[in-house]
Amino acid sequence: MRRVKKKKATHPPIIYQPQGKPSADKQPQLYAQAQYLLSAPSLKECPEDTGWEVAFAGRSNAGKSSALNCLTSARLARTSKTPGRTQLINFFSLDEQRRLVDLPGYGYAKVPEAMRRQWGEQLGRYILERQALRGFVLLMDIRHPLTDYDWQLIQVAHQRDLCLLVLLTKSDKLKRGPAKNQLLAVQQQLEEEGIAAQVALFSSLKSEGCAPVWRWLDQQLEVGASVETETETLVEARPEYAPEDHDTADD
Repeated sequence: MRRVKKKKATHPPIIYQPQGKPSADKQPQLYAQAQYLLSAPSLKECPEDTGWEVAFAGRSNAGKSSALNCLTSARLARTSKTPGRTQLINFFSLDEQRRLVDLPGYGYAKVPEAMRRQWGEQLGRYILERQALRGFVLLMDIRHPLTDYDWQLIQVAHQRDLCLLVLLTKSDKLKRGPAKNQLLAVQQQLEEEGIAAQVALFSSLKSEGCAPVWRWLDQQLEVGASVETETETLVEARPEYAPEDHDTADD
């Protein structure tokens, strides 16, 4: 009589292989086609003051160039291990009427005082006098937000009544919980100072946080194209009281 072999019991796998890497945010064509236009040492050398512009500014070690590269074409803005290399007002064209602007970094201790003062003057003049400027993106290292230099730029943008987006960069340096807490803390401080702004986490290393920024840029540049929805959203700082009216350079 033949012995019947017992079938081995099969168990569901305890390790599941992922189907693939999560898909990255789909980059809108407008930002994928960004191209270097020119660099200007002062306001008078800037392109014709027409159309729409959004400017990016931040401390020299805030990862500004990396963020611009992440949002647009790779290596569009020059990155360096030495902070403070962006010394000119750099323009990148999206189309014939729309531009992104990379402003000189600020607050780097190794920059000579005379040069730092000159950069500050050009920053202030560009923000207050440039008619094409429609929005302002202020980048801060999430571990060191709202420095004295940051507040100075926030006040200048507020004086001009510009739409302000605060990007907390290098968010991958913190775990999700602490990063979220830092975002809420920055939002609260802005509200207490009567500053209307939107705040978002951003990581160039992991390409996280791009889609909300693209949507915000679309609004400031008056672009009709929609951007795919992402779970991360912008957090808006709404002051509890209406800020006083300020004279602007437009008047």
